[in-house]
Amino acid sequence: MKKHNYSAGPCILPQEVFEKSAQAVLNFNNSNLSLLEISHRSKDFVAVMDEARSLVLELLGLEGKGYQALFLQGGASLEFVMIPYNLMKVDGKAAYLDTGTWANNAMKEAKLFGDTVVVASSKEQNYNHIPTEFSIPEDASYFHCTSNNTIFGTQIKSFPKTNLPVVCDMSSDIFSRSLDFSQFDVIYAGAQKNMGAAGATLVVVKESILGKSGRAIPSILDYEKHIKAESMYNTPAVFAVYTCLLTLQWLKNQGGISAIEKINEAKAALLYAEIDRNPLFKGTAAKADRSTMNATFLLQDETHTPIFDRMWKEAGISGLPGHRSVGGYRASMYNALPLESVQVLVNVMKELEKVV
Repeated sequence: MKKHNYSAGPCILPQEVFEKSAQAVLNFNNSNLSLLEISHRSKDFVAVMDEARSLVLELLGLEGKGYQALFLQGGASLEFVMIPYNLMKVDGKAAYLDTGTWANNAMKEAKLFGDTVVVASSKEQNYNHIPTEFSIPEDASYFHCTSNNTIFGTQIKSFPKTNLPVVCDMSSDIFSRSLDFSQFDVIYAGAQKNMGAAGATLVVVKESILGKSGRAIPSILDYEKHIKAESMYNTPAVFAVYTCLLTLQWLKNQGGISAIEKINEAKAALLYAEIDRNPLFKGTAAKADRSTMNATFLLQDETHTPIFDRMWKEAGISGLPGHRSVGGYRASMYNALPLESVQVLVNVMKELEKVV
């Protein structure tokens, strides 16, 4: 039976990415060597890294605008540390918008480096919306936000204007929607949702903002050193970077971000329409802030849980249970999830209405 993978991450990737990466594990570029055993300094892998970095900037519309794309390691969690290390001035401050668990974790790390100002938070409402009424201190070194919140199903639709460098964690919605990406000075994202296999972290950084913190930075955490080494300062996550390249190639062949955005909007519209129509369900996020990537919803009557769980499992659906912080269900609809999979879930929800 075909599986409909709603996992929040690691998650679904395009079928052709699985097939091509599997072949590369057996025989990469007809070299009779596995991708897993070739040198990261070999011309074949250097070509992979170069193309992947170039494709990132091309798809984001940042070519020739002073940005560098890096494939690093440590996930977004390490970026929580690298951001203040590289950007927060000694004895300075940074501004953070608190919209969920990962934003909160980023703030905790920044507090180790200086004054961390929380400009707004939706924590008291269990992060069910994106705050909009706040001011950003002009003397901060940077402003940090999280574009999409996987656990709580919220997404920033409009980003605040500021003269400060803007840093955005896009781990769960990178490459999913059209934005003016030049409004951000640093974008970072773990690969394991819309980009590739777990193990690589994408960082897109505007070079002109670096080298101004006044602090000594350990080499492995210094963006400038990674840029100088062309993302090869240390051994990269070879397999993860290769799957990122394959996924980026797939996205370009689909028509790029603008094309996938239309599909993502159709998927989200289909599921949210059923959540709102069906009296057995209710959404958890404020409608204005609903994520196109992660739809969170509950059963109105929890006694229906056993039968609903049996039905969606029998339909071949996987990864639907919600995070413990919210409960209920979470349907993660990343780029590679087809519209037909969303229709299968909607059909199950309609069928539940008939049988209870």
